[in-house]
Amino acid sequence: MKNKENLTDRDWQELAGFMSEETEIKSEKLKQFIAEDSYNTEKEWKELKDMYDKEPINVDKAWNKVITQINEASTNNLKTHGKSILNRRILIRIAAIALILLSIGAAAVYVIRTDAQNKKIIAATGNDEKNLKVILPDGSNVFLNRNTRLSYHTNFGSEGRVVELTGEAFFEITPDESNPFTVYAGEAIIKVLGTSFNVITSNDNSAVEVFVETGHVMLYDESGNQNIQLDPGFIGTLSQDSSDKKLNENPNYMAWNKGLLTYNGQTLNVVFHDLKKVYNMEIIADDKEILDLPWAITIDNQPQDTIIRLICASFTLSYTKDGDVYHLKKK
Repeated sequence: MKNKENLTDRDWQELAGFMSEETEIKSEKLKQFIAEDSYNTEKEWKELKDMYDKEPINVDKAWNKVITQINEASTNNLKTHGKSILNRRILIRIAAIALILLSIGAAAVYVIRTDAQNKKIIAATGNDEKNLKVILPDGSNVFLNRNTRLSYHTNFGSEGRVVELTGEAFFEITPDESNPFTVYAGEAIIKVLGTSFNVITSNDNSAVEVFVETGHVMLYDESGNQNIQLDPGFIGTLSQDSSDKKLNENPNYMAWNKGLLTYNGQTLNVVFHDLKKVYNMEIIADDKEILDLPWAITIDNQPQDTIIRLICASFTLSYTKDGDVYHLKKK
């Protein structure tokens, strides 16, 4: 691509908006840039944007595709400019575009290449996505909740099975007794051989929380002073100052992953909290007495408007919507 070094930050932002189908290109300079783009960037961008809607993301396959393109670009650079690495500024722009993609709420997989030996693959979700399925090279599955970031190095498997997590995710780990699976999650380290478990690093008090569905999990801090062994059905929490282990008594704990909520007399205050986490619904009771009303119902992956109408019909309430926030009051 010619004249790429002449593009300003504003140009790159306009280019990202055009590729996201949000704005039209007005700059003649950018029109010329797109016309001379031999890498089909617009096509690759749209494929990345559509990836989440069409199929689970196989990050190993995605990496292989990207590294092939990088190697080809490096070869071309060597022939034409006597260089064997990509221009650093191009990599900075790729990272910038990835961040713009995340900011508009689109799921993304992108690569950070810091040197020849240290490559990292990252899968991330925005505020409006959940259950993004990531297939790791060993066949393990990871389901990402909203605003979550999962990363691992490209030597995953050959030098241990290690990932890093920020946010919330559910793991289904392929058993391999000779190669334990490790999750670095905030202040905590989680080690397993083959099991399924949920991890939260985004609690208000910065405590890391792990719920075990099957198998056994070891949860400990970096110093090794605190460690917890968790069996199926138990929740372990670990912070800088304390650790705790208890049996899970919340039937809706994994509802964010399954979309199924069941209530047998819990108050609407509890229901609203769950709906925020599972369906990203913001509900405010203008009459505070509404929060104490008990409800018995099952919600199974229903649209937000259907859920709010069910609540109103059950308790003779009315609602108004201000932006993305529902307001409830008594009739």
